[in-house]
Amino acid sequence: MTNAVAAHFRAQAQACRRLGSPFTADLLARLIAAPIEASRFGARILGWKGEPGADALALRAAGALHALALSGRAPALTAAYPPAPGPDAELLAETVASHDAWLFPWLDSPPQTNEVARSGVLLGGLLTIATETGKSLELLEIGASAGLNLVPDRYRYALGVGNWGDAAATPLIECEWRGAAPPFDARLDIAARAGVDLRPVDPALRPSPLLCYVWPDQHARRARLEAALDRLAASGLKVAAGDAAEWLALRLREPQAAGRARVILHSIMWMYLPESTRAVIDAEISAAGARASQDRPLAHLRLEPDGVQGSAAIRLTTWPGGEPRLLGRGDYHGRWADWV
Repeated sequence: MTNAVAAHFRAQAQACRRLGSPFTADLLARLIAAPIEASRFGARILGWKGEPGADALALRAAGALHALALSGRAPALTAAYPPAPGPDAELLAETVASHDAWLFPWLDSPPQTNEVARSGVLLGGLLTIATETGKSLELLEIGASAGLNLVPDRYRYALGVGNWGDAAATPLIECEWRGAAPPFDARLDIAARAGVDLRPVDPALRPSPLLCYVWPDQHARRARLEAALDRLAASGLKVAAGDAAEWLALRLREPQAAGRARVILHSIMWMYLPESTRAVIDAEISAAGARASQDRPLAHLRLEPDGVQGSAAIRLTTWPGGEPRLLGRGDYHGRWADWV
């Protein structure tokens, strides 16, 4: 096992514990200590060729094991998941050896979290855009997964500093809001919405593949995800399959309706993109910004890690102008927001 892999698993375990999943923290610690090197799954993890942190290696492994537990193919593993305290190193080694071929392909792809509670954090940015432009919004989300964060206007929010949304809407998004309150009185009219993902998830598929990336001891998070998927499936909204840079370039070159603000949106996905793809996206956004006008403004709203441990930055850039600003910081899973 490389030092980088060991350090990454330790860091991810600490992050899981901090984010409220002691089960996943313990699972990762036991997995990396288990004798799994004889399997293809284990050998690939221990000798990972890429950058473990940037590739979210530990979360890929945890998602693979959770998917196996949910599938019912490994009854002993399933029985060790919550409410049980978790599999020990011996059971993990036996499971990996017995289901190596099934587990191995799960390491090919980064995790698909599509955490709907992030809408609670992003709502503040969308209300800010609506207030400042006074226009309806056109949302363009890259890395959209199933599209759960493309419909923030259809959820109900309890943010501590105030409530927002239809009182009968589901699911309820609860977010501990710190600092200045967002402009709750803003009119949020989302006139159009579209998203893209390399591997979009069909919200109607059951059991949803998104469930394996919900940490097993976070029951409320799972219930919220399932409620959001049900609502999205009923809406008929579909996320396009494709490359984020290519898709966004085409969308940004389409005529923009007068009186509408075009909003590029993404959350906790930027680190999964190759540097070359990021550069193309940045260039396309800058070019679109140069074409923006007061009647056809452009905004770039994102919730992405910036090196500060334990939270992600909420940043907004609007055109005309193009000056980026920090709106605040948010929890990766949307549990809290700290507005500046």
